[in-house]
Amino acid sequence: MRVRTEAKRDAIVQVAAEVFRELGFEGASMVEIAARLGGSRATLYGYFSSKEELFVAVIHGTARKYFEPIFAALEQHGDDEDLERVLQGFGEKFVAGACSQEAIQARRAVIAESGRSDIGRLFFEAGPQKGVTQLAGFLELQMQKGRLRSADPTVAAIHLMSLLDSETVTPSLLGLQGPLSRRELRDATRRALQIFLRGYGPDDPKAP
Repeated sequence: MRVRTEAKRDAIVQVAAEVFRELGFEGASMVEIAARLGGSRATLYGYFSSKEELFVAVIHGTARKYFEPIFAALEQHGDDEDLERVLQGFGEKFVAGACSQEAIQARRAVIAESGRSDIGRLFFEAGPQKGVTQLAGFLELQMQKGRLRSADPTVAAIHLMSLLDSETVTPSLLGLQGPLSRRELRDATRRALQIFLRGYGPDDPKAP
């Protein structure tokens, strides 16, 4: 029985990323990926049950690079009293990552294949859903401390991420704008937070 290793998995994902970039999802095959890897399809299927699962792993390799440090940093500021400043920093970094060329290309690829396979669900469960959960945990802590009104933290997290997306990610996905400047990132984030904090600000204006 062959032993699976993290290094081998990473090598498969790296080769698969090259194949998907060159041939697209439909044009790529496990045979081609195995050939470039110098192994067999059996080896690939020992790590990934399908081409869809491997495709999602490639997408999340890109996502982790941008977003894991951002959410990790957010958790470290749970006790910071200046909530608006913390969310501003988080929002700017989140939007910058979400609007990066790699992230936009990845999301377009997922959207293109969603509805024809399980890619949309697999992508959401392994990526965006985890981000919402982490952000919800942070927002729930702020609600407990009285810095936000009591509400469903998961819904609040979805609302915040949607507001951040609206002026930035959505136009980028549609090719309506190029790379955003630091000022544009800052201003778009500030406007999103103004709306979010008006809706989720503390019930008691004197609350900390």
